[in-house]
Amino acid sequence: MVDIVSTVNPNYQKSIDAVSRTRTSAEAESAEKETASTETQENVDTYVPEDKNTVEEDAGTTYKPNAALVQALKDEQAANQERFISMMKSMLNKQGKVFGESTDYTVSEEVQAAAKEAISEDGYWGVKQTSERMVSFAKALVGGDPSRVGEMRDAFIKGYEAAAKAWGGELPSIARETYDAAMKLFDEWEKEGKQNETDQAVQEAPKTGKTEE
Repeated sequence: MVDIVSTVNPNYQKSIDAVSRTRTSAEAESAEKETASTETQENVDTYVPEDKNTVEEDAGTTYKPNAALVQALKDEQAANQERFISMMKSMLNKQGKVFGESTDYTVSEEVQAAAKEAISEDGYWGVKQTSERMVSFAKALVGGDPSRVGEMRDAFIKGYEAAAKAWGGELPSIARETYDAAMKLFDEWEKEGKQNETDQAVQEAPKTGKTEE
């Protein structure tokens, strides 16, 4: 079969082939540029604004503080201190009143006798039992946590000062004795907590000694 196009215009097919090669080359170059651009974008670090409330613990793990929980714990701590201060004030004022009745000859003999018994060494309003109740109450408010001895001791001091102010500036001598006894109990509580921490650290420490065969 005779190729009429080649016969009439022998350069036609060459022109078509040249255009085809040029188009193919251009398309390949365009595709190459597009691929390079994509790879460049993938390799460029993307800026992410830092969240100051975010804490990075491990790679790929992000932790954010629970602001609501933190505030709730602060509110609970403040409420516990207020309750303890109020209790301190009430107990010391009551103790002072009973102490006053023990020496008040204007009251009946029965009232005076009961007051003396109440503030005796083993009495309910005596130094020992009163100081123990105060510190026990402090422990109950914080679940016995020895790490919070400091805050409860501070609340105890504030409660004592509030009671003294309500009393008129100076509480009876039995109140001061109770204060000193309670402070010793706070110190013992704190000491026990530190000892427990030491014992736990010793138990968790790796054993390096060699065992004999």
